[in-house]
Amino acid sequence: MTKITESFELYGKQYSLSTGELAKQATGAVMVTQGDTTVLVTAVISDERKDYDFFPLTVDFVERMYSVGRIPGGYLKRESRPSDKGTLTARMTDRPIRTGFPDGFRNEVHVVATTLVSDQINQPDIITIMAASAALLAGGAPFAGPAAGVRIGRDKATGEFIVNPTFEEEAESDLELVMAGTADYISMVEAGANELPEADMLAAMEFGQQVIGEFCAAQQRFLDAVGPEPQEYPVDEPVDGLPERIAVHYDAMSAALKDADKLSRVQKVADLKEEVKASFSGEELELWGKEIAAELKQLEKKAMRSMVLDSGERVDGRAVDEIRPISITAGYLPRVHGSGLFTRGQTQVLSVATLGMLNEWQRLDTIDPAPGKRYIHHYNFPPYSTGETGRLGAPKRREIGHGRLAERAIEPVLPNEQDFPYTIRVVSEVLESNGSSSMASACGSSLALMDAGVPITRPVSGIAMGLIKEGDQVAILSDIQGLEDFLGDMDFKVCGTEQGITSMQMDNKAKGLSVDILAAALAQAREGRLFILEKMHEAIAAPRAELSEFAPRIISIQIPVDKIRDVIGSGGKVIRGLQEETGATIEVTEDGTVYIASKDLGGEEARRRIEMIVKVPEMGEEYEGRVVNIQSFGAFIEILPGKDGLLHISRMANGRVGRVEDVLQIGDGVQVKIIDIDDNEKISLDRLNKPDAPKSSGSEDSPRGPRSGGGGGGGDRDRRHGGQDGERRPRRR
Repeated sequence: MTKITESFELYGKQYSLSTGELAKQATGAVMVTQGDTTVLVTAVISDERKDYDFFPLTVDFVERMYSVGRIPGGYLKRESRPSDKGTLTARMTDRPIRTGFPDGFRNEVHVVATTLVSDQINQPDIITIMAASAALLAGGAPFAGPAAGVRIGRDKATGEFIVNPTFEEEAESDLELVMAGTADYISMVEAGANELPEADMLAAMEFGQQVIGEFCAAQQRFLDAVGPEPQEYPVDEPVDGLPERIAVHYDAMSAALKDADKLSRVQKVADLKEEVKASFSGEELELWGKEIAAELKQLEKKAMRSMVLDSGERVDGRAVDEIRPISITAGYLPRVHGSGLFTRGQTQVLSVATLGMLNEWQRLDTIDPAPGKRYIHHYNFPPYSTGETGRLGAPKRREIGHGRLAERAIEPVLPNEQDFPYTIRVVSEVLESNGSSSMASACGSSLALMDAGVPITRPVSGIAMGLIKEGDQVAILSDIQGLEDFLGDMDFKVCGTEQGITSMQMDNKAKGLSVDILAAALAQAREGRLFILEKMHEAIAAPRAELSEFAPRIISIQIPVDKIRDVIGSGGKVIRGLQEETGATIEVTEDGTVYIASKDLGGEEARRRIEMIVKVPEMGEEYEGRVVNIQSFGAFIEILPGKDGLLHISRMANGRVGRVEDVLQIGDGVQVKIIDIDDNEKISLDRLNKPDAPKSSGSEDSPRGPRSGGGGGGGDRDRRHGGQDGERRPRRR
């Protein structure tokens, strides 16, 4: 096959799709570019049909560090497990691709996206969706495409939408909307926004749908040039007469579903399914076991959906816009920095906030330009939350995706690091789950942050919306539970404040999702979000005025850049000594910002000492100094760490002093005042509250040579500090 390339420009950016040169043994392979950013996407469909009751699709996004000219960190110096961004990109590609395959398709499909070049200007993730669709269709897969993805930004200054913004453009945007679908419908949405009003979000989604159509048209031109031959693959077909035999149990299934308690309802449905299976012979069960299970699932789906559409009643007895009972406790745990327990129906999440130094931020070793982040949200979904057994291990894609959704929801309301110099981590433990656990984690995160005293601008709540659509019959459901998510047509999660939307995620299975339906869903979601915010406000009205006594107190001060070396010291000696003596943790940045963290008064002491180190002495200032060296002509007094001045022998006492040692000894404390600072920054001191000179010290014939404590270099010191009329200038130490 010869190389075929389709290059095109859309909204000021250059793209290309090409095939026929690389990875020719794959079912389909397409290289996609935006600018110089290049991703190779391959798709392989197995010849063997699997005996599964699900569609075996796997999508991997591989970040190669050579794509940005870097060698991976760590000992192995090679890429290992995917980064969170890589996992999220794979998940983002999977969702619109999965819905394009026919029901009953059971051949394994593996899509691999490999970043060959990341130009640090154009983002590689969103173009992967278009390339995955093109690779599948170029290989003749039974995929309902073309499909494409688009990222929509909005310029904060002009309000204009930006298509597939560069990293730089995204930094100046108050919206990040990622959408995927075909020219006819939207299948996936993810968004982060700075409290964007619903009307603005809807306008962005309408624009995004239009842009997706343009990318699909360009992809179709490419496919027309390729001319792929559609391949035939078997799909599961219903057994003749089986749907009718299952359908007679519709009333029994409807009755079994009407139970507000999840575990009880699950058991009733499971018992009914076993009862139905018992009506089949052993031979029929052996022959049609998988098909019978699939038809029973379809019966459950039909009964649930009909109940909602025909009567407006849900399986737990709620109306379509009714939210489950909510219980909230702020400050649930002792000693942690902040915590919040959020329970909604049979979904319960405990979120815990921890505050740390800025140098504890998360460093990212990825192909993205972002070096790291100071707000981290982790979402844990253990098996016991659904009453199941299982293994605990590394977080799965779902956990990473839900964690990122809640993290994105909170980011717009966080204080900046200048006002609140902390790294912030929130962990949401899902203790019980029956739908909307990711939204409960967003609510719990707000509670934990406010309990920790983090000055967020406003609390954030989240709600999961659902959709049941059969023909012209449509029902939008608020606060969906697990069954309604699994058997419904849409899972639409919306987070935000009373001002607007901060994050959003949608998976859609309904092919005819109109803008009017989306507008109604957003409006209903806002009502639910405000209702939940009111409940949260009753539990904790605002961030606590004080941090937890167990949280570190972080003080930030600014020092001159040329004083940084004085604070750090040779080989870090000074800063290590400060930390050991005060118990504080000290971090000095390149711009002269010093962060001091401690859980007691050690932080204030560390600040005092650092300010003393960097302080520039001025004329007339008074100090409580310490004698650090004695010469025949006077004593050197340390007035600040590393800074001393000369107290001449003539200024030590009232009257004549014959020997310095008659008045002062090394280590003595003495009150002094700066009386002169010369052009070389040498300091002369006068003693305050002078004592009378001892009589024994005054002899006209007393020698004035160096005494003990002055060392053998007193003569040189005398010459170095000599001045007019016998006055000696101080030496800066």
